[in-house]
Amino acid sequence: MGYRAIVVDKQGDAFTVATKELSESDLPAGEVTIRVEWSSINYKDGLALSPNGRVLRSYPMVPGVDLAGTVAESSDSRFSSGDKVVVTGYDVGVAHPGGFAELARIPADWVMPLPEGLTTKEAMALGTAGMTAAMSVEALEHNGLRPDQGTVIVTGSTGGVGSTAVSMLAQLGYTVAGSTGKATEHDFLRSLGATEILSREDVSAESNRPMETERWAGAVDPVGGATTAYLIRTMKYGSSIALSGLTGGNAVPTTVFPFILRGVSLLGIDSVFCPMPKRQHVWARMGRDLKPKGLLDSIAVETDLDGVAAVCADILGGKVKGRTLVRLG
Repeated sequence: MGYRAIVVDKQGDAFTVATKELSESDLPAGEVTIRVEWSSINYKDGLALSPNGRVLRSYPMVPGVDLAGTVAESSDSRFSSGDKVVVTGYDVGVAHPGGFAELARIPADWVMPLPEGLTTKEAMALGTAGMTAAMSVEALEHNGLRPDQGTVIVTGSTGGVGSTAVSMLAQLGYTVAGSTGKATEHDFLRSLGATEILSREDVSAESNRPMETERWAGAVDPVGGATTAYLIRTMKYGSSIALSGLTGGNAVPTTVFPFILRGVSLLGIDSVFCPMPKRQHVWARMGRDLKPKGLLDSIAVETDLDGVAAVCADILGGKVKGRTLVRLG
């Protein structure tokens, strides 16, 4: 059985990205073979298609950290031919061939039944970014956040994590502020539910003050760097920041004062190796109360395998808003 896939290869100084025709014998070991219907493009996928991305752990590799589709074959009793399934995270697309292919073979422990309330297309409109957003919202709630406590800020709010987080928070009844470097996307953010919009400069300016005026009841931060430092300085007493990314850098210039004088909490969010029970719980919520309204209309756009490379270049350049789906089935 032949299938099309994007293959990234690096031999010496030669780096290539090509769409190739592969055969079933090219599939890796694994218990569940999936006819992929949809994948999606995340920041990590952009890095995977970059010669200096440093996320792929072996070559050649089929990238794509997300996939959803129908089980073609399974040697594991938990899954049967015809089952709809979702796979995100683990080593998929970085050390194990991933979702930018019409066919994938995945270890059964990494495969999850498609949650109620979602189609495979909607699942990929959420994908790793949506899961990260949902985990961030749940972590903030677990740490005490409630809608009556004030405004929640979402940084990088036009990106995949940010846009889904804005929509999730707004429909849960929170007042949401979004920060973005894209001055042309304010209407997009308002359509998702943001009532206040800040510029990238507003949330990344340097300061020699260890603390500033208390502003935010909670924060979803997929940006990192100077933006995280700004948030730490401006969070309300007892509030929390859910941190999941580093598009703004991996160094955070800060002091201990907000943590020990205001009780600010910094909550690390990792969706890649999230344990399966928690993963299934979060995805179940994404099929219910955390399913963004207008998910396929306002947040997601589509491409095919031939369009993936261009979108990956744009996502690294900060030119992508919302979520980009990859149509395979």
